[in-house]
Amino acid sequence: MQIPDFFSAVPHIRLRDPLAGFLGASVDGIVDYSYLDVVKLAGHSCPTVASAYGLTRQALRLLYAEELPLRGGLQVEFAAAAADGVTGVIAAVVSLLTGAAGEGGFKGLGGQFVRRGLLSFGAALPLLLRFTRCDGHGAVDAAANLAGVPADPATGALLQRCLAGLAAADEAQRFRWLWQDRVRRILLDHGDDPSVFIVRRCL
Repeated sequence: MQIPDFFSAVPHIRLRDPLAGFLGASVDGIVDYSYLDVVKLAGHSCPTVASAYGLTRQALRLLYAEELPLRGGLQVEFAAAAADGVTGVIAAVVSLLTGAAGEGGFKGLGGQFVRRGLLSFGAALPLLLRFTRCDGHGAVDAAANLAGVPADPATGALLQRCLAGLAAADEAQRFRWLWQDRVRRILLDHGDDPSVFIVRRCL
């Protein structure tokens, strides 16, 4: 699998997953996720997937500081319905990284490691989504402002030509480069930009 070079430069998200440790998937219970992991989940790399990864990374940093985040230890709520816009795509990425799952999620073992019921939609929230520590040690609201990282003006026209099957090989290549360059800028140039990744503690 050939991937854009910048994928490897995107910071990983490291978490402690007690279920992985208990069942031996990770001997020390530590799990690392990369941007490539969420790309494989989604089947593509786009600004939406990038924003979901970046938002989760920033939310975990604020909620856990120097402590390793606890996978399976977060409740995640979305303001929109799962079928609205790109909410489902974002939720899939957030679910992978946090372990939070809906009613079809893991029901646990002996009352432990429950992931089911930690992901929900249609909540009354001020921003796109809310991450809440199940241990009661804080919650944050989060949203991405991707308008702060605009696409190259040529991207739209090239996209339409590609979709219509009219693009020459060099046009298709330029479209792919421009598309992924915006993803690169979101994750690397603006990965720690609070005007792009808005994460606020709940009062």
